[in-house]
Amino acid sequence: MSKKEEFLEIYNTYIKREGADKLLAWLESTDFFTCPASTKFHSNYEGGLCEHSINVYHRLVALVKSEFGENYQEKVSDESLAIMGLLHDVCKVNTYKVEYKNTKVYSENGTKFDNGGKFDWVSQPYFAVQDELPYGHGEKSVYMLCGFIKLTREEAMAINWHMGGFDMRVKGGSYSISEAYYQFPVAVLLANADIMASYLDEKIVK
Repeated sequence: MSKKEEFLEIYNTYIKREGADKLLAWLESTDFFTCPASTKFHSNYEGGLCEHSINVYHRLVALVKSEFGENYQEKVSDESLAIMGLLHDVCKVNTYKVEYKNTKVYSENGTKFDNGGKFDWVSQPYFAVQDELPYGHGEKSVYMLCGFIKLTREEAMAINWHMGGFDMRVKGGSYSISEAYYQFPVAVLLANADIMASYLDEKIVK
């Protein structure tokens, strides 16, 4: 099963909310299933965003079950877990563009010399950020999702603050994240699921 097929299976199994069909159709029309999750950090390769979203979903489910036990659905529904896990990073859609840079490639047949070795300049592709909707990160995902489906307060808070201490608002001195985490414990679990997926499940391609 490809990552896209896995994503669609989880999405179609659990997300039944009004507007979910239109949201999925929109995702299909974007680069969601082919773009990276970052330019130089975790899953910085084609298809990385889809893979990362699935990894966060599985981590979130595991954390919720560990925290709340077999009756976790009394705290959070399977639909909410799928929405928060699979869709927390839709803010990255149509943001990464392929550009090219000249890079030294060492070769015995190279035409130039550098510290005793031969090399050629080769044009190589890389991902660059070109954000056409500079609305932030977590808050941008909430904004985009709300154009298709109605989020619960808990879903919106969790997605909004899923970056945890890496959120630029937190770095700027905002304390709102603490109150959000106290009021909505699942938001804490989503932030941890994101970190675990990024650093434990995924790789960086250099």
